[in-house]
Order: sequence, then C-alpha cells, then structure tokens
Amino acid sequence: MSRSEEIPEEAGTPVSEGIYHLEANDPHHELVDRSGLSGADVEQISELMAALGRLREAEERLSDASLRYMKLNQSDMRALHYLIVCANHGVIATPGAIASRLHISTASTTKLLDRLERAGHVTRHAHPSDRRALAIAITPETHEAAMETVGRQQAKRFLAAARLTPSERETVKRFLDDMAQEIEVSDEAWAGTAGS
Repeated sequence: MSRSEEIPEEAGTPVSEGIYHLEANDPHHELVDRSGLSGADVEQISELMAALGRLREAEERLSDASLRYMKLNQSDMRALHYLIVCANHGVIATPGAIASRLHISTASTTKLLDRLERAGHVTRHAHPSDRRALAIAITPETHEAAMETVGRQQAKRFLAAARLTPSERETVKRFLDDMAQEIEVSDEAWAGTAGS
C-alpha cells in the first residue's frame, strides 16, 4: 500500500484511506487468486479500485444533491430521467414502460405517477393511438430544471471520456463491461435472484 493508501492502525478509527486496497479486503488471499500478479500489479489494480470508489462516491454525492434539489426520491428521479429521454426522442411514455424501466409493479408506478403529478413534474393524457393506455410526459418546467442542474452536471462525464483516445475509450469500455459481468448477481442463489 502506498503512504496515501495506508489504513489507520488505532482501533475504532474509521477506515477511509486504503479501503479499496486488495490487501485490506483480502489479506489471507481467500477471495482473489494473485498467482501471476506482481506486487506492482496488485498495487496498480488496488489504485484502479480506489479510483472506481472515488467515482462511485462522486456519483452518490451528485445523486444526493439532485434528490435534495428536486425534492424527490431515487425512483422519482429515474422516472424523470426516462421521461426526458423519451421526450428527446419523440417517444410516448406509458405507465407500463415506466414500470418496466424501473422494475417496479404497476401499483408502485401508479403511486409514483400520482406523486409526480401532484408535485407538478408530470402530466397524464390519453394515449393518441392506444385507448387502453395513458401518455405520460414530463412538464416543461421540470424538464428545464433537471437539464440545467443535474443533467448539466451528469453531462460532464462525456468531457472526461472525450479526453481519452479512441483506443483508450475501447479499453475502458471493455474493462467496465467485463467488471459489470463479473459482479452480476443474477445467478447467485444468496442474492435471491436465481431463476428470476
């Protein structure tokens, strides 16, 4: 571990520096097979995990700030984001599509839409081509507020990606997709999602 990654030694001290280092999480080599990895490899991989941790923490701070600013919860914000994308593409959003996107029940979707409509964030209208469905749209005021705050901040991710070369972007994309596949819990019985 580098000096900046050292873990405080006093009992009860909150562990922040070094929390993502492999040696801090797997000191007895029970989780990760290190054969074929040099000490420098382990150090560099640990630094990469720390960078991912910093990204996750920055995303959490942004998410928390946006929830406070918009006075909404996570599901509400995810629904509004979906409605913004639908509006940007001229797609009519329905309660069923929102339920599917958010992985929530139709009853939960109805409650969510009631809450968002009462707060003036969405409107519900008859669907133009399906008499059984409703068309859900984000209000212009909420769309503008979300775009000028949270949306503008989120878009800065693209600036970081733009600073990479095309080859570097491919490497990062492959790494992130590989990591997502490695940590997927869909086949893990302990996660309660096996067979779903």
